[in-house]
Amino acid sequence: MARRLSNPVLMGGLLALLAAALFGLSTPFVQWWGKGLGAFTTAGLLYAGAALAALFMRRPPEREARLQRSDAGRLLAMAFFGAVAGPVALAWGLQNTSGASASLMLTLEAVFTALLAWRLYGETVDRRVVFAMLSLLAGGVLLALDQGLQGDAQLLGLLAVLLATAAWGVDNTLSRGVADRDPGQVVLVKATLGALATFTLAWLLSESVPAWSAAMALLAVGATGYGLSLRFYLLAQRRFGAARTGSVFAFAPFIGAAGAFALGERGGGSLLWLGGALMLAGVVLHLAESHEHEHVHEELDHEHAHTHDDGHHDHHHDVFPAGPHSHAHRHSAVVHRHPHVPDLHHLHRH
Repeated sequence: MARRLSNPVLMGGLLALLAAALFGLSTPFVQWWGKGLGAFTTAGLLYAGAALAALFMRRPPEREARLQRSDAGRLLAMAFFGAVAGPVALAWGLQNTSGASASLMLTLEAVFTALLAWRLYGETVDRRVVFAMLSLLAGGVLLALDQGLQGDAQLLGLLAVLLATAAWGVDNTLSRGVADRDPGQVVLVKATLGALATFTLAWLLSESVPAWSAAMALLAVGATGYGLSLRFYLLAQRRFGAARTGSVFAFAPFIGAAGAFALGERGGGSLLWLGGALMLAGVVLHLAESHEHEHVHEELDHEHAHTHDDGHHDHHHDVFPAGPHSHAHRHSAVVHRHPHVPDLHHLHRH
């Protein structure tokens, strides 16, 4: 069978961009439809929508690997950071700062994700990645200064959004460990846990019940911006690692800022535009990375969705299945050279 080493940046980047577009556009709509609602109610509706969408995302076990009991602790932590702490902080922050600046501040999620992926998974962080993260951080500082000039409430709202980016950075890093599982199943479990937790807290705090129009709108935003977006994000992580996926996903805030301006938001001074430019430069630096050297694949047994045309899966089938399929399989030891990123098969040290 022909072997083809596809471009991992192109394949993973496209999936991450799709995730970014869906999530980025969700931010101004959450601000628009979440006006006057409690932060826990807003977060609950978003992840209830994500859970409903996930019901249609699940794949049969012969196409995608199932979740295991050993994943339970990781999924609980993902639900806490990604489906409770992150969206609640964002929902509160969006009611206390501008949608454009909040959207741009979300770019810092890539910094937290890259740092944690470097420390926990040993993903490569070269000079280009360091400069990219410094550019993103500088842009975030300028956004904070811009909102500080608007008043204390604006700055507190932006700091809440910053807290959301840190929570989602932890969530992104945790999700790296289940990137080889069925993304639909991962989204369903995480979103259901998050919705149950936030709705319970909303009830305990006696938050007001939303109007049907706002509830249905936020459910739809959650289905696309949090459910379908997360599926694409997990698939991108599988292709080229947590740090790179987070970097490409950093385009989401710019899409969100454009959406905020399209909905009529105005405001923000030169610091907002300069901070946005620095953040965009950081994203471009990340995407321009090229990494190739001779590397060793040690013998490995694992299970995940795969095809037989990527140069890494040459095991035998009596009848070769068409397209992606999942089963436990063994990788023989091999030494070769090609462009690669820290995906499921390239976690070697440098």
